[in-house]
Amino acid sequence: MIEFRDIQKYYGDYHALRGINGTIKAGEFFSLLGPSGCGKTTLLRTIAGFEGVDSGAVLIDGRDMSDVPANLRPTNMVFQSYAIFPHMTVAENVAFGLRRDPRSKAEKAAAVEEALTMVGLKGYGARAAHALSGGQRQRVALARALILKPKVLLLDEPLSALDKKMREHMQVELIKLQRQVGITFILVTHDQEEALVMSDRIAVMFEGQIAQLADPETLYRRPNSRKVADFIGTMNFIPCEILSENAGSYEVDIKGLGRVTLGADQVASDENSGTPAVGLRPEALTLLFPGQSSEERKVPGKIDEVIYFGDMTSYDVFIGGTDIEVRLSMRNVPGRPVMDVGTEVELSWSPSALVLFR
Repeated sequence: MIEFRDIQKYYGDYHALRGINGTIKAGEFFSLLGPSGCGKTTLLRTIAGFEGVDSGAVLIDGRDMSDVPANLRPTNMVFQSYAIFPHMTVAENVAFGLRRDPRSKAEKAAAVEEALTMVGLKGYGARAAHALSGGQRQRVALARALILKPKVLLLDEPLSALDKKMREHMQVELIKLQRQVGITFILVTHDQEEALVMSDRIAVMFEGQIAQLADPETLYRRPNSRKVADFIGTMNFIPCEILSENAGSYEVDIKGLGRVTLGADQVASDENSGTPAVGLRPEALTLLFPGQSSEERKVPGKIDEVIYFGDMTSYDVFIGGTDIEVRLSMRNVPGRPVMDVGTEVELSWSPSALVLFR
């Protein structure tokens, strides 16, 4: 549906987009993820036509958009602020995009009701827009964008103004809506969890470039660089020494964990990560309770900190005989006690969960 061809964008001397290449599939829920200032919103605005590019091209459905103004592109955008008109009713807000549509008044009213039903606001047409909750205003903004039946819906951090519970609810609602309408959704967000939950694929951006473009599981389990691994979720980085390399596999000696052989699929492609280290996610470490055994590898440790989240508990643990501290997370199932700071423990881990950064 969308193709980026070597997009370059400058603001004066500032190089905002640096050779963006990639494709977004038709019917895909795609996210642009990265920290503030990485270029993700600028890239979204080039798709919408609100920003031009200095070189390169954006293609939508096979057509070069270089000379196509924003109002003629097959896209629509839901803004972070929603841009709801408070003096209008819900129906008037949703119908705003149809003001130049040649359809009859009755046909437009039917289209408005269809759009409101689609976003779960059937019967809300006569309600004043200023009387809506944050979640309802967000739905009105979605209905107003979808009523024009765009090929691509652009979402500029549309959930950032919602509280945590409503945000999580609307994440699920947006996933359902996207599947229902079947059009391409492109989401801009700085929230890693939001991107992982909602997306078919994610482009992680830093400093105007795409660092990695992959599905959520690949990004999380097999990041291609230490920078991506550090940005997506929590990752323990443990120093190691590379002993040998054979056909893409590496034998390494990990501080506190010992020697392991890592397959080629466990090696990050970026070779500029600095001092060699292995990455290990918190849930890939298991704290063994008294009397509990494991067939995985084990090392002694000592609990330095305990953070209780209700459903989960995170532990910061020093690996025995080292100054290396790792974080692990354990689900709080019935019968499993929360361990205390200072407790001597055993940690279980599997070499298959490791990623090598060279």
